[in-house]
Amino acid sequence: MIKSRAVVAPGRGKPVGVVSIDVPDPGPGEVRVRVQACGVCHTDLHYREGGINDEFPFLLGHEAAGVVEATGPGVTEVSEKDFVVLNWRAVCGDCRACRRGRPWYCFDTNNADQSMQLEDGTPLSPALGIGAFSERTLVHAGQCTRVDPAARPAVVSLLGCGVMAGVGAAINTGNVSRGDSVAVIGCGGVGDGSIAGAWLAGAARIIAVDTDPKKLEWAAEFGATHTINAAEADTVAEIRSLTGGNGADVVIDAVGRPSTFEQAFYARDLAGTLVLVGVPTPEMEIELPLLDVFGRGGAIRSSWYGDCLPSRDFPMLTDLYQQGRLPLEKFVSEEIALDEVEEAFAKMERGEVLRSVVKF
Repeated sequence: MIKSRAVVAPGRGKPVGVVSIDVPDPGPGEVRVRVQACGVCHTDLHYREGGINDEFPFLLGHEAAGVVEATGPGVTEVSEKDFVVLNWRAVCGDCRACRRGRPWYCFDTNNADQSMQLEDGTPLSPALGIGAFSERTLVHAGQCTRVDPAARPAVVSLLGCGVMAGVGAAINTGNVSRGDSVAVIGCGGVGDGSIAGAWLAGAARIIAVDTDPKKLEWAAEFGATHTINAAEADTVAEIRSLTGGNGADVVIDAVGRPSTFEQAFYARDLAGTLVLVGVPTPEMEIELPLLDVFGRGGAIRSSWYGDCLPSRDFPMLTDLYQQGRLPLEKFVSEEIALDEVEEAFAKMERGEVLRSVVKF
């Protein structure tokens, strides 16, 4: 057992605090990681607000990079001193998706068996099975992906969730290819990741949609060729106008609301693809004429974690960043201390940052 300073959400809607926790020595298949950097993701705020479940107290943080400090029995994936990015999809290799050669859909992903705890013995629920707003965290070995140790931790940590979800929504789920037209609705971290992914894939026209002029400026830095302020224009009409009246080949909804989903549905070309990567809340419903669903053809796809395979995608995207072909550093708005997470949530809600990153 080892002590660690960590950010814990004690109850629904209550401010987070920095406390001392106990991190167990790794057991079979487990790894203890010394965290070097962890991004502040909107999912962490959902946990704090009780929007995921009520299993408080939560150990927040999941977009993380660090160094393997200790490994448990049977661990072969990583070794001590390896530089890793953490992921929340440690594929099992044995579920029906894995057996069919589709491990990015794994239905039985692995997490550490032991619980990290408050000093009074109260078990902590780690966000997305990681809990990395902590000097050290305990994860399953499959949640660790080795990447180039020369990469900057504060930058590549963001591959652990939002950036990967966005890039993967374009490349893996949307299958964007050279010459395609792509529209992305919502230009936060995930949306800008989708824009960067579309640019990487060779899309000819990339249309960014948001209501915040600042976010539209950020989108242009990631490769958007056109921008639409949805507060001032009809999103569907503008996307059609920019695509010869046809609609985009791929439209990515990075917001996840009924209104944006409907816009994405009608803003795509006939036989085009709609990708939903923004996460809706349980009460949301969508109603569309079934004849339109049939008549427009194409595909409506949900993107889970960008349909990524961490062992394949994290090293590749890290290499692209190191080569100057993927501007991951532009996602980092600021580097903060562990006790500044609560203020980072406020900045996120005000739309002032793409990502605040806790640096240890």
